[in-house]
Amino acid sequence: KQKLEMSEKDVRKSTETIVKTFVAGGLAGICAKTTVAPFDRVKILLQAHNQHYKHLGVLSTIKGVSVKEGLVGLYKGNGAQMVRIFPYAAIQFMTYEQYKKILKERYKFTKRPHLPNLIAGSCGGMTAVLITYPLDIIRARLAFQVTGEHMYVGIIHAAKTIFTCEGGLRALYKGIWPTMLGMALYAGPSFYGFDTLKSICLERFPETCGTTTAGHNGPIHLTVPAKVLCGGFAGAFAQTIAYPLDVVRRRMQLAIMLPDAHKFRTMHETLTIVLKEHGIRRGLYRGLSVNYIRVIPMVSMSFTSYELFKQIFGLETGLEGS
Repeated sequence: KQKLEMSEKDVRKSTETIVKTFVAGGLAGICAKTTVAPFDRVKILLQAHNQHYKHLGVLSTIKGVSVKEGLVGLYKGNGAQMVRIFPYAAIQFMTYEQYKKILKERYKFTKRPHLPNLIAGSCGGMTAVLITYPLDIIRARLAFQVTGEHMYVGIIHAAKTIFTCEGGLRALYKGIWPTMLGMALYAGPSFYGFDTLKSICLERFPETCGTTTAGHNGPIHLTVPAKVLCGGFAGAFAQTIAYPLDVVRRRMQLAIMLPDAHKFRTMHETLTIVLKEHGIRRGLYRGLSVNYIRVIPMVSMSFTSYELFKQIFGLETGLEGS
């Protein structure tokens, strides 16, 4: 009977932890994405070569959108983004924690203690993408529109139109493969990079990068500036690796809104055409500069706010010194 009571207690505690992690992740995602929403809009316009902005740079595009559509234009598609990002970030962080826990329980990583973070990060990111991908399609379509040239009048209308007119569920998952591969290359290095940099900061520069919450004998945590820097570098590193696949994903998602839609049916076709027509720098890495501008505050805000919400909910922050 005592064992049964302990088992039930463990189950309740585990369930409570999962729920709290889910909510903390979702809230962190909202904070992070809202911070960089204008840069997300500009990135989409540049990646897919919108006819109004394809010859402009980042700053010129921001100015052009502001003049043509007002400041609110920089947040176009952000409603769909918020609907998507809460479940996406919640699932990503929650499954990341679960995958990491399972990996550390079943396998020994004594020589590579941060490897579970790399694997769990990739798996968590791919799980979140698979579940929430249709919302990303809708958000991208809404963000790609410019004033006076609307195909969709809102989230629900976009979902119905894409599903009805473009091939059902398959249309809502167009571009899923480069997205899944790109997420594996982005989320894994992102979590791995943050965890590795965190350990380096706490082990080598505890006086500069660390702080304690319970006196000198308490656990060491990263200071907020250290979190921001670690998150920023981790995000920039991961984005550089995964960005070309992000470009391919967007071109496939937005193909129906372009005059040469038939060219972008598969990941291989899209990659080949982008390389042939625009090359590496102006094709596969077009818009990367704006991505760096958005990645540093976004990833920093994501990791920092996630740890903050975990602390508020009474969960371990994962920032303790070893």
